[in-house]
Amino acid sequence: MGNMNERSIDQEKQEAARRSLAFVRDGHIVGLGTGSTAAHAIRFLGERVREGLKIRGIPTSVSSRDLALKVGIPLTTFEESPAVDVTIDGADEIDPRLHLIKGGGGALLREKIVASASRTVVIIADSAKRVPVLGKFPLPVEIVPFAEALLIRRIAALGAPAVLRRTRTGEPFVTDEGHHILDCSFGAIPNPESLARELERMPGVVEHGLFIGLATVALLGADIEMRRPT
Repeated sequence: MGNMNERSIDQEKQEAARRSLAFVRDGHIVGLGTGSTAAHAIRFLGERVREGLKIRGIPTSVSSRDLALKVGIPLTTFEESPAVDVTIDGADEIDPRLHLIKGGGGALLREKIVASASRTVVIIADSAKRVPVLGKFPLPVEIVPFAEALLIRRIAALGAPAVLRRTRTGEPFVTDEGHHILDCSFGAIPNPESLARELERMPGVVEHGLFIGLATVALLGADIEMRRPT
């Protein structure tokens, strides 16, 4: 039964990824997200490129860059292309206002940079990622290692146990930019804007996984579409 469930979740991810291709046009600069759902989109974009679609990608992680190169998507940089036409990326949680928690894959910093430079941000996910209130998924906070002990205490003072993310071998997880990640269990986050401001005020916090006002549309599975309220 568990396998069936995993299969159906992956099927929803693939369906959402396929639907996202409708937002990509010839000549577009495309932000390439990170994670299992975004990887589906990168593979499908690679198929379109082999069929003649002309795009250039800006990847949000080393893993997405490697996959894009493998499937034949030409890449560009912010030096060459200051704006991104459309970014396709996943999310760990999506609320009704299209606020997100991201960073489960550890690429939140580059993901937020690329999203902030994008005209359109298409979030793709399985339907289980939709929640009434953010916070069931621990909030990733990217930090400089020097501040780790200090920030664990400061985030605890906000009411959230913060745990240093580690690799399978027990070493601290290191982001592509050389930082560490604290996974912070806030529980329900009814006011993500306020929490974002609190975290941004803490020296040593590089970025957090609250994506507020960045997503344009969310595609969940084969038939759910959510748009940001205007």
